[in-house]
Amino acid sequence: MRVVIYTRVEWAIDSFAPYQSPGVGGIFTALLQKAWEGTIPHLVRIFRACLSTGYVPPIWRQAKVVFIPKPCRNSYSGPWDYRPISLTSFLLKTLDRLMDRHLRVVALALVPLHQNQHAYQAGKSVEMALLQLVVWVEKALDQHETALGVLLDTEWAFNSTCYDAMCDDLVRHGSEYTIVRWIRATLEGRMAVATLNGTSVRLAISRDCPQGGVLSPLL
Repeated sequence: MRVVIYTRVEWAIDSFAPYQSPGVGGIFTALLQKAWEGTIPHLVRIFRACLSTGYVPPIWRQAKVVFIPKPCRNSYSGPWDYRPISLTSFLLKTLDRLMDRHLRVVALALVPLHQNQHAYQAGKSVEMALLQLVVWVEKALDQHETALGVLLDTEWAFNSTCYDAMCDDLVRHGSEYTIVRWIRATLEGRMAVATLNGTSVRLAISRDCPQGGVLSPLL
């Protein structure tokens, strides 16, 4: 069992590019990938303790926001001239990736998402969704029926989803209490630290999915 857990942690860490920009903690994945034997046993103990107690270290919940200038702008004097990118801890991302795999393999195997949900699903794509739509329309035309299409655009979906709704759905899909409690802990009490032109701002985040979070698309 220990070998299996170690292998899964190694797989999660190895799935990240080695020199992606780190979060507030300053830990590159290359540091973890180059020191398997020395780090994996400690990481396994830390991850187990976090899951069993529902605890997330505060530094894991801090996002370092950097601003990337958007191309083809006449000036860069306003906030809309930049694209904010949130950099978070790779230790949290590693555990997130393990949780994402667990939820997809265990919980969603018992209570799957709707069959017409194509986004963020392995083996599905926009092309498959469009093909399914075309099949429905052609069937209606062949049977001399009327095909009615309704397009719904949900604005700020990632930025407005409340924690209770996500956690309630996790329970509905059969997720264990300890995992739901830990996921809620990763969402609550988050901080964003942004610096631009020498000015730093700290902001508490009370809603939405973390930008760039491994679990965010599934949640």
